This record gives sequence, structure tokens and C-alpha cells, in this order.
Amino acid sequence: MHIHRKVAVVTGAGTGIGRAVSEILLRNNYAVTLTGRRQELLEQAAADSGADLERICCIRADIRYEQDVNQIFDDTVERFGRIDLLFNNAGIGARAVDIDELEVDEWRAVLETNIHGAVMCARRAFGQMKRQSPMGGRIINNGSISAYAPRVNSLPYTVSKHAMSGLTRSLALDGRAHHIACGQIDIGNAETDLTQRMKAGIKQANGETLKEPLMDVQHVASSVMHMAELPLDTNVLFMNIMARDMPFVGRG
Repeated sequence: MHIHRKVAVVTGAGTGIGRAVSEILLRNNYAVTLTGRRQELLEQAAADSGADLERICCIRADIRYEQDVNQIFDDTVERFGRIDLLFNNAGIGARAVDIDELEVDEWRAVLETNIHGAVMCARRAFGQMKRQSPMGGRIINNGSISAYAPRVNSLPYTVSKHAMSGLTRSLALDGRAHHIACGQIDIGNAETDLTQRMKAGIKQANGETLKEPLMDVQHVASSVMHMAELPLDTNVLFMNIMARDMPFVGRG
């Protein structure tokens, strides 16, 4: 018997931004499916949230594979009855090298996760939101400041995030007839395990290596929460949240 509450799927939920977003959704009484490639991290995030475990589903999955994506959405609907929100968050990067030094397998791995995986998750969420009653829902894609301006030696990641912006615009248009809203949050320098290297110093466009400021990841989570709680006739198409003093506006 399904209890009436909003239901969210968060990919890449075991660490960083995905974990922070999962936690704030749970604090706001959502039922949440946390999914990622490492089961132990998902279960730790669920336990640390302090939420009622009846509102949590942890599914180990790799979104590069269709069968894994199908399991995420099939199991979520079976357990919670519907899907109101997809936070399309999972993503990876590649080594910071020139294109001629990049292995083809590295290029493919980024595209398979950041584009192919994101599209497959959006596909299943969109289909469920069309069919359920009441119809509709929201998809929030995790873009990046790299969707506007690249970092040095970030070609695979930058290409993937430009593609994410196209996915967002297309879903926002195609979703209108089905009460599906789609927006994108473009994040700059949220403090997670993956951004710690920026504290030590990272290469800039002029060749210098500079330490960069970071912001609390909870500000990202609260911004996603704001987008998620808007009525479906209202949409934030693109939101940019960043550490105030990071070198973005003057990048390049």
C-alpha cells in the first residue's frame, strides 16, 4: 500500500552532491531511491540521513547499462508507486590531458555515463511521469559551469555537459504536454571529495596554477530542493550556483 508522498530518484547518491540532495529530500518527507555503483556508500548515506528506512530504497546500479537503469525505475515504482522527481546527477571526468593524449576508452567512458546514462534515466523517468496518475513530474539535470566555459584539458567532460544542456532544453519542451518540467543546475566548486584538489591548486587558462575557493555543498542541495518544490506549471530552466570568487566569469 503506497503512502501519498513525493518520490525521488537520485543517481550518484552515495557521495558528494548526490548524497547531499538525497539527505535534504529525505528531511522534507520525500521517499527516495538512492542509486550508485557502490552499495556500501548508498547504505551509509541512508543510515546517516536518520530518515525512516521505509522511505528509502538503495539500488546498486551502473547507469551505463540499460538493465541497471530499468531496475532502478522498476523497483522504485514497485515500492513507492510513482516518480515525482529525477535528479540526474551521476557523472565522471577523465584525465586532464590534451586530446591527442586521451585514450579512446576514456572518452567513451565519460560519454557513456554523462550522456548515455543520463538520457536512459531521463527516458525511463519521462515515460513513468507520462503514465502515472496524477500525470507529471520534474527532471533536474546536474550540468556544470563547464556547460558554458571549459577548464583546461577537460574536453570529454565539457562536451558531455554541453550535451546535458541540449537534453535539458529538449525535455523541457517535450515535457509540456505531459506536465513534466525539466531544469538544470550548473554548479561551480561545491566542496566534495572530488573538488579537494582545487584547494591545493589547479591549472588556469593562462598557465598559472591557483588555489580556488569552494562553497558548502549544502547550498547546492537547498537550491535543488527549491527547484523540486516549485509547482509543475513553473520551472527554473537553468540555475547557476557557484563559489563567489571562483574564476568563472573571467575564465579564459
